[in-house]
Amino acid sequence: MNDTSSPPSTRRLVSYFVPLALQAASQSLSYPLIAMVASHGPGGALNLAGVAQANLVMFLVGTLGAGLVTAGMVFARTREGYATFVRVNRLLGFSTALLQAALCVPAAGHLLFGTLLGLPASIEAPAMQAFPLTIPLNLLFYARNPYQVQLYNHGASGRASIATFSRIGLIMLLAPLFCSVGLVGPRWALFCQMIPVGSEVAISWWYSRPFVAGLPGHTGVAPTGRKLLLFTLPLSLGGALMTLSGMFLGAVIARAAEPERMLPAYYLAVGLANPVAYAAHRVENVVLAFPPRSRDDNQTLRFSAAAGAILALIPWLFLLPGLADWYYLSLQRLPASDLPLVRTTALMLVGFPFTVALRCHREGLAALKHRTPTILAGDLSYMVALVVVATLCLTLQAPGNVIGPIAMATSNLASLGMLVFLLRKRRDDGGPPVAPVVNEEG
Repeated sequence: MNDTSSPPSTRRLVSYFVPLALQAASQSLSYPLIAMVASHGPGGALNLAGVAQANLVMFLVGTLGAGLVTAGMVFARTREGYATFVRVNRLLGFSTALLQAALCVPAAGHLLFGTLLGLPASIEAPAMQAFPLTIPLNLLFYARNPYQVQLYNHGASGRASIATFSRIGLIMLLAPLFCSVGLVGPRWALFCQMIPVGSEVAISWWYSRPFVAGLPGHTGVAPTGRKLLLFTLPLSLGGALMTLSGMFLGAVIARAAEPERMLPAYYLAVGLANPVAYAAHRVENVVLAFPPRSRDDNQTLRFSAAAGAILALIPWLFLLPGLADWYYLSLQRLPASDLPLVRTTALMLVGFPFTVALRCHREGLAALKHRTPTILAGDLSYMVALVVVATLCLTLQAPGNVIGPIAMATSNLASLGMLVFLLRKRRDDGGPPVAPVVNEEG
């Protein structure tokens, strides 16, 4: 066990954060491969759209457990806390599966995909074919949680990332294989997605075994399942709000002028900004693993600001003349006349990862104090600001490709402001301290 009496070095923070950032950013790499398996079946790109909608609904329902990893990093540091966390994780996993199963009933599925989402029959059919298979897929994601939490808590972020990279590598092998032997279409796309996730769970379990075996006993009152649920559910509701905010923003842009040009421009630019923003979200893990030792300890705040600033520059690389032509025009088949729209959108998104990093730093501080309703208040502020600003931009007839960046920047700042205000207002009102991380990887 390393000495935790002194502040962690910058090198230690970087070595913990970088694997997590790579893990988060790489999550989106697998979906184009899954889409390839779907689109090679009868129906072509319509299958791709159906699988995408099935995954979207799966992730929306799965936000019921959106706060579990954070809860595990706070509570699953003892044998009793870990056992309670596993029970709560299993409860929320099976609850999610039941909700998904209810949506597999034909009448309910048609109401969701055909009526509420407004999908045409040609896309609704492959979505409903794929959706039942998202039930075991989501259960695998839940099964991964306890093992990944132990890796995060013990500084083994590199091993957690290896598990995720193995999943991506296996998908890269399986997707062309499935296509070559004719295992294509919506259902096979989900199988192609499910098998590598199962391998990720198995590798995470293998790496986490020594950490689970070495957990200490609880010295005070062990956390109850009710306490973990009360901690987790506000985070879950906040995760649902964040998911809905993206859907709402797309709907607003679709109602602006020239949606057939503005939507692709926005999604292409945000398609590079989002993986970087996902990486910035891992700042919260850093705060939970290396909690401040006093009110004046701003080391993780400085690190979060630096990490957010560096990450914000990455999407700009794709605006360089040669790289922009290759990625946007050759690879993504964007018409050359629309490249200026993408450039404008990408330039306006430059502050997005930076504000996400600062917001997630404050969310980490709130989680350390067991104040997840404060995090939910920040998410509510995000959603309200997004709805107001996006609607106002639409009313003022702003171009669709700039509505997204303006709304996202304003929303992140509103959420950050709410978190700063509430944490300062009740800064003495916190939960018990969280033990510093035990760095087992160097």
